[in-house]
Amino acid sequence: MPLSMNRDVFITCAVTGAGDTAGRSPHVPVTPKEIAESAIDAAKAGAAVVHCHVRDPETGAASRRPELYREVTDRIRSADVDVVVNLTAGMGGDLVFGGVEAPFPVNPAGTDMAGATERVAHVAECLPEICTLDCGTMNFNLGDYVMTNTPAMLREMARQMTALGVRPEIEAFDTGHLWFARQLVEEGLIEEPVLIQLCMGIPWGAPDDLNTYMAMVNNLPAGWTFSAFSIGRNALAYPAAAVLAGGNVRVGLEDNLYAGKGQLATNAQLVEKAAGVVTGMGARLIGPAEVREKLKLVKR
Repeated sequence: MPLSMNRDVFITCAVTGAGDTAGRSPHVPVTPKEIAESAIDAAKAGAAVVHCHVRDPETGAASRRPELYREVTDRIRSADVDVVVNLTAGMGGDLVFGGVEAPFPVNPAGTDMAGATERVAHVAECLPEICTLDCGTMNFNLGDYVMTNTPAMLREMARQMTALGVRPEIEAFDTGHLWFARQLVEEGLIEEPVLIQLCMGIPWGAPDDLNTYMAMVNNLPAGWTFSAFSIGRNALAYPAAAVLAGGNVRVGLEDNLYAGKGQLATNAQLVEKAAGVVTGMGARLIGPAEVREKLKLVKR
């Protein structure tokens, strides 16, 4: 993919995520009302797309309950600001082995394995414009947890997403995920225009150094639309890296809790900082209407 700066940039805000972050910042939204309100604030701050997980309102733990997604989606769509809705479909592939000496039976605490139809049930229920497809299996963080997404599972999930008229956002955590993403496109399971998210710095996927990042960018076919982000301390630097390499920007409390050293942020504040980077570089922020046109999204 030829390298040139992106002059027309959209920002995605990843609103809450599935990680154990709710207890680390009072700004991480938990209930459907909080998640929707934070997404709406992010849209008002300049995000064209909001990427949403849901959490159990009582415990704050990640959830797949369709009724929670329905409430979040309905609240966002009834708001006084327009924004593209992007729901995760990454849940349901969580495998935690029993330990290094006895991997089976698996550990029920953290294991959540579901079939393809169940994993996209909330997508069929809510019909967002975009939903994510984590395009591979990887060791994720520490311990005995594996994020599982087999080729057969990914093919079926992609087929169902496309049949629903929902644009998959391919989540690529390493170069092999890009390789399989190209295969899904070649097989017609994902239609043009292709949207991909480069997920950098997540243990133990692709590290977020610039050499690795550019290897990911250079493996993208011409014509694909991509965004990029990193987590933690480098999250605030990645908007510039994304734009310079020809991509779009993702920020949000799923990826990073801070606006600066010791300064806990809201989603809107992170979007505002990213918007300042984009416009300060001489690029233009585009809104949801232009994103829909660019990606041929079906507005619900």
